[in-house]
This record gives sequence, structure tokens and C-alpha cells, in this order.
Amino acid sequence: MVIKNNWYCLAADQVLKEMDTDPVTGLGKAEARQRLDSHGPNRLLEKPPKSPWLLLLDQFKGFLILVLIGAAVLAGSIGNIKDALVILVVVVINALLGFYQEYRAEQSLAALKKMLAPEAEVRRDEKTEMIPAEQLVPGDIVLLDAGDRIPADGRLIVTHSFEVDESSLTGESHTVGKWNEVLDGENIPLAERDNMLYMNTTVTRGRAEMVVTATGMETEMGRLAGMLAEAEEASTPLQIQLDALGKRLAVIAGIVVVIMLIGGLLRGVPWVQMIMTAIALAVAAIPEGLPAVVTVTLALGLHRMARHQAIVKRLAAVETLGCTSVICSDKTGTLTVNQMTARALYTCGQRFTVEGEGYETSGRIITDDSTEPPDFNPVLLPLALCNDAYLRAGQVVGDPMEGALLVLAAKGGLARDALQDIFPRIAEIPFDSAHKYMASFHLDGDQVRVFVKGAPDILIKQCATYLSSNGEMVLDSDAKALLLEENKSLAQGGLRVLAAASRTILAREFDPAADLFRYLDGLRLDGLVGMMDPPRSEARDAIGLCHQAGIAVKMITGDQKITAAAIAGELGIEGEVLSSDELNALDDIQLSERIDDIGVFARTTPEQKVRIVRALKVRGHVTAMTGDGVNDAPALKSADIGVAMGVTGTDVTKEAATMVLTDDNFATIVHAVEGGRTIYDNIVKFVRFQLSTNIGAILTVFISPFLGLPLPFSPIQLLWINIIMDGPPAMALGVDPAHSDIMNNPPRKADERILTLRRLGNIAVYGTTMAVGTLSVLLWGLQNRTEEQALTLAFTTFILFQVFNVFNARADRSSTFNSTFFHNRFLWLAVAAVVGLQVLVVHWGLAQSIFHTTALTEMDWLLAILVASTVLLLEETRKGLQWCWKSCLRK
Repeated sequence: MVIKNNWYCLAADQVLKEMDTDPVTGLGKAEARQRLDSHGPNRLLEKPPKSPWLLLLDQFKGFLILVLIGAAVLAGSIGNIKDALVILVVVVINALLGFYQEYRAEQSLAALKKMLAPEAEVRRDEKTEMIPAEQLVPGDIVLLDAGDRIPADGRLIVTHSFEVDESSLTGESHTVGKWNEVLDGENIPLAERDNMLYMNTTVTRGRAEMVVTATGMETEMGRLAGMLAEAEEASTPLQIQLDALGKRLAVIAGIVVVIMLIGGLLRGVPWVQMIMTAIALAVAAIPEGLPAVVTVTLALGLHRMARHQAIVKRLAAVETLGCTSVICSDKTGTLTVNQMTARALYTCGQRFTVEGEGYETSGRIITDDSTEPPDFNPVLLPLALCNDAYLRAGQVVGDPMEGALLVLAAKGGLARDALQDIFPRIAEIPFDSAHKYMASFHLDGDQVRVFVKGAPDILIKQCATYLSSNGEMVLDSDAKALLLEENKSLAQGGLRVLAAASRTILAREFDPAADLFRYLDGLRLDGLVGMMDPPRSEARDAIGLCHQAGIAVKMITGDQKITAAAIAGELGIEGEVLSSDELNALDDIQLSERIDDIGVFARTTPEQKVRIVRALKVRGHVTAMTGDGVNDAPALKSADIGVAMGVTGTDVTKEAATMVLTDDNFATIVHAVEGGRTIYDNIVKFVRFQLSTNIGAILTVFISPFLGLPLPFSPIQLLWINIIMDGPPAMALGVDPAHSDIMNNPPRKADERILTLRRLGNIAVYGTTMAVGTLSVLLWGLQNRTEEQALTLAFTTFILFQVFNVFNARADRSSTFNSTFFHNRFLWLAVAAVVGLQVLVVHWGLAQSIFHTTALTEMDWLLAILVASTVLLLEETRKGLQWCWKSCLRK
């Protein structure tokens, strides 16, 4: 096997020979393994993930961590070994907490990336199979269809109306036609090599087979790998907002620290003690961990969503998910189960009911009265033979609608496999959206049977006769009107209607090489079939939840307007129904004015999807749009949240999408929106908790000297407060379960600030309450206890304030004592751990010497608990009074 760059100059069979492969059997698995060992995985070089050791070392690079290390060195240099060791222990604990959070985030994002790994369809050992694209090797035979992303470089060996978008490689915006003929010339430019395919370009039309000629870094994309190296993901708007907030608070804390430092030195406090206190206050007061915690919370939230079938590809998308105000959803497979089922059959002037569900062939074709059923073979033969699908073990291989027709024929006693031997197909007219039908031609002795299935309105106009209760009759205007009315009646019942027609011609008069359309004159209309793709039961519930949450749902479908309206009614989708022609009749301004009142778009084209998204954006909506086909990619890119189908979606749509559904289920989108709201809500909880602690610590330490009180916290105690603030309780808030009413509120505005004036006011009140309570306890302790006991009591009270305040952080507007009060076991474990550790800090001899504490009495603990609880009791009282006031206003 030879690896070269001029494969386009060689004939396909010569390429196959040099690659030592067979287009029919493909490579053997043993040979493929050997080539994989030789050439390596088919992937581009990318920035390797940081090793755990480097991730741990990064935790010691932060400015405040370096300041703490400097403080430890300072303490050690003046002989205060104990404080130096404690500070170093605090540094290590902080580093381990940061490492744990970042490592989990890295693992979560790596798992998501793995879930989105591309696959390729190859032929190996005479079998077609899907394998991870990174296992491709030179010589593999790859099968490609419209929508596929080309997984490696290769030479085309078979093509059928094949076109490729190579803009990612060549910059050419238009698609390129491809074929498998030899090209003349040795140095043909990349963009003109029409028999070659290149990694990461996309198939836009047709199907083809190629032999892989280069993989990984040997591909054309591999040559550009340095420029294509994966960039760091940009900070989300929320991270930027919190980073700016943290910097502003750091400036305030810095000013307080400088004032304290100068004031302490002027009062004659030893300079080493003041420097140590200033450093500790800076560490406790500056929320340096806010953006990092947001990243971790988002990443872990994405991993939880992925376990529930929604893979969100970008961190920033979670923020957008929580703002979603409109979901535009495809019908088939998303709102429905994607198992077409024939429900009604009309033939010989009578409608019949079809029993059974899905692709199981059990069931009968029954009459609604006791009359003898007619011979169903004339209408079932076209449905069974003018058909390219297959039934295998209760599943359809091919078009779901054609699968439903095969099931219907089987219920009428016709097995397609047996029929194909009796009536072999000798020609066909494939279905095309231009003529809206499919025709097949089958040999039957000295005759050719012509079978047609397609759109009723088209075939009814094209047929000359029809099957009536009295046999074959001329299809006059009255009969046409009757059939069109039957078609309308079936469609109004939410059924998708197909017509079946046939005719017989002499075999000697048939020429398969001639214009086949000329043989479609004089058709007989054999009947109509009404099918439906049953709505998912969970989709109905999910749409109801959307309405409850203030999210509009719009259905986009290729069905007829009448059918679409019936299905929308069954699903509970409200609003007008607009057809493709009616949509085209509206200009952009008119569409944006009416868009809120429209619930269903029927017969919609991919271009119209983009118009719908733009109109919704003009109205200020945050829109999620679903899609699965190649042509849906522009609409998915235009939407705020592009949602691709993981099962039926093409590689192109998955690439364009923000979120991929691994189960193609509408309810999963709604769960993802709920997940987005929950993650954002938890970030808000953490911010409220941390900032109120920051403000409380700053105010307590800053005010105490002005009241003539000693500093309430030693440097070591301030560092302990910092661990509590960034540690287990704060982390537990990031996994708090959703409130029961999270989907009862309208979506928040996309540009809403995380800290509104109301929230800032609440945080300031919490911080002030902590400062007043702590200083009051300190003042009481100095009057009734020794100074050491008073300082220990104040320190303990401030720690317990955090225990009660964490419950304030859990509920922004409603009472914290709600149905989810006991649901977060991690939070309760964290609270228990904090209280238990504080008891050790106060009562264990070794800890007393480290933290400069002394034992407290039972009454002291009771006092600390009562004072600390005021931060929760006052907030609950405020919420209660607010609820009463609103109730009075409603009355």
C-alpha cells in the first residue's frame, strides 16, 4: 500500500489496487486493525487535556494564594511556626477544593465530547457497519449520504448525483459536483479535484462510496491542524458579569483593608499582626472563586443534562436555555413517535378501519358495519410493490410511511417478499417533490403492471377511472369531487392521506428506456389510505408544561394544513395554522407582527424556517429551533438554541446545533429548558450566599475598631471563614434540585443582570444582619465573659450565620421551608460537617491552640444559635409580610 497525494490522476480500480482493498468486501477486520496500528487514529492533533498534576499546580498560581503563601513565610520568619503551618494547610485545602471542582468539570466536558464523537459507515468483511470515525484507516470503503460529514480524505469510486460543501477547506461558498472519473493533469488545485473528498467537508446531495486514501494528520485538514487547533471556549456572559462584579468588590475590600491596616498601625497594633489580619480579610472578602464556580456548575449541569438525553455543546448555551421563550419543533419523530400507522382505508366507495399500532403486522382491516368486505388486493398491491422499505423484526428499514403501507398490506394478507417473486420490478419513477408520486413497473407474464402511490390531489386529477362499489367506473367530475371530499375528511381527522393507482399494459408495448411518464395515462384510482404518526404522550404533557412556564410552542411540519391543524389540536398547540403559500404572501414586517398568534406552520421549507426565526427575534423572543436535515442547518444556526436530532439528524445539523437530542423527543427539549433554569437558579443561590458572607465579613471587621472593640476574628479564623464560604455548603448549592415552581414562572430576560437591585438589597441586608449580630454578641461577651470567650463566641456566631444563611440563598422569593427543603442531601451533609467541625474548633484542645479559641458553655452555644438564626427569621418574616401584602392587593 502506497500513500501519495495524486490519487485524482488514477482510475478508481487502480486506486483500489494500490490501496490493496476490495470495493465489494472492504477490508478485513484483522487488516484494518493492523493498518490502525500502523497509521494511528484518524483524528487531528488537538490541545491535550491538562494532566491532574498540572491542574493541581495551577491552583497555586492565583494572586491571593501567592499572598497567603507570602503570609505563611512572614509568620515563619518571625518564629510563629504554628500560624505559618495553619496558613499553609488552608492553602492546600483551598487548592484541593479548586482542583476537585475543575477536575470534575474537565471530566464532564470530556465525557460530552466523547458522546458527540462522529461515526462513519464502512464496508468490512462484506458487511456494512457504523464505526467511530477515528478508527478509519487507508483502504476503508466508506458509504456516504446527504448530510454526512466526510470523515477522512478519499478517492470516489461510486457516485449518484453527488455534491459536497467544501467551504470549510477551500472557502468556496457554493457546493461542488463530484464524480469518479480520472482527472487530467499533475498539479490540479485542491478546489478542482472533483473525484476527491476531504475530511470535515459535508455531503449536500446524493450518495457515494469512496476509498480512504489518508487519515488523521495525513489529510488536507491535518496539514492545517495548527490553525484549526481547538481554541479555548470564550467566557459566558454570566462569567464576564460575575468577574466584573468580583473585581469591583475586590476594590472595595482592598480599600477597607488599607484603611484597617493604617488605622491599626496608628493605634499601635503590632505591624505583623495587622499585616496578617489584612491579608486574611482580603482572602475572606474577595470573591475570587465566583467565575470558576460558575464554570464548574455549568459543566456539571451539562453532564446531568447529557444523562437525560440532551447534549449541550457550549457552556454559554445553558444561560440561553433558561431564557427560552419559544420552541419551534418539527412534528415527525419529535412531537410524534415516528412510527407511521395506517388507520383508515377507502376503496370501492367504502371506508374501512385498520386495527393495530406501529409496525406490528397483527391486526385486521374491518368494516364499520356487518357488510361483506370487498377484495382488498387491487388497492393493497400498489401499496406493497410500489415501495422501497423493508420490515425486519418489527422495525422498518427505509421510509416510515412506506413501512406503514407494508404493514397494511400484511394485515390484508399480502407479503411483499412473496409478491416480488411473482411481480418482479423492471423499472421505476422515484418519488420527487415536483410530481409528488412514485411509480413502479412490474412484469406479470405478457403484461406489465403499473403501480403508483402519491398525493391524492395529484393522482385523482391524473386518473381516468376508479374502483367503486360497482367495479371500475369512469372518474367523472362528480366522482372526483366525492374522492376529494373523502381525502379532506380523512385529513381533517389528523391523517396523512396517500392515493394508490394502477393500470396494466402489454409487455411488448413497454420500453423501460423510454420516457416512463407516458405510461401513466389512463390510471385507475384504487383507493385512499389514511395514516398517522401518533403523538407522543409525553409531548402533550411537555407542551402543557411549556404553556405553564410562559413558553410558546410552534409546530413546523411538511404535512397538509388540515392534517397539521388536527395534530396540533390533539397536542394542545394553540394559534393559527399557516400554510407555506400563506407564509410566502407575508413580508417580513407582516410576519413579525403576526408571529405570536401563529401556532402551526404547514408545508414549510427550510428557507422559511430561517424567516420564522428572524421574525421571532424581531419580537424579542429567545428561540429554540429543531431540525434534522441538511437544509435545516441555516435555521439551527440562526436560532438562539439550535436543536439537532441525534437519531435521525445528519452530521451537518449536529454540527450546526447548540444541543443534540439523543432520543429525538420533544419532552427532552422541555427538560433541558428546565435544566437550564435550574442551573442558572443554582448559580444565583451561590452568588447570594458568597457575596452576603463577603459583605458580612468586611462590615464586621471594618466597623469593630470604630466601636472600640477588638478585631473579632484572628487571621486564621478569617481563613476558616473563607473555606466555609467556598467549600462544601457553597458547592452543595450548585447541585440543588429544581424548585417545584421553576416552570410556573415566565422565562427571564436574556439581558437580565444576575444581581438586580432587589437581590443586591437583600444581600446587603444579610451582610448587615451578620455584622450587627456578630458585633452585638462580641460586645455582650466582653461585658459578661472573658475576652477570649467573647472572641470565640463572636467567631462561632459568624460561622453559624453562614449555616442559616445558606437556606436564605436557596429561596429567592418564596419561603425556604418548601417541598424541597430536605431534598438536597449534599447540602445537609455539608451543614452538618460545618457545625461538627466548628464544635471541634471550639472544644478540641489542639484546634483551640491553632484557631485561638476557648470552650463555650451550653448557654453560649444557645445564644450563638439564636442570634445567627435571625438572618433566616428576619428574611422569612419579610417574605411572609410581602405575601400578605400581595394577597390583600389581589382582594
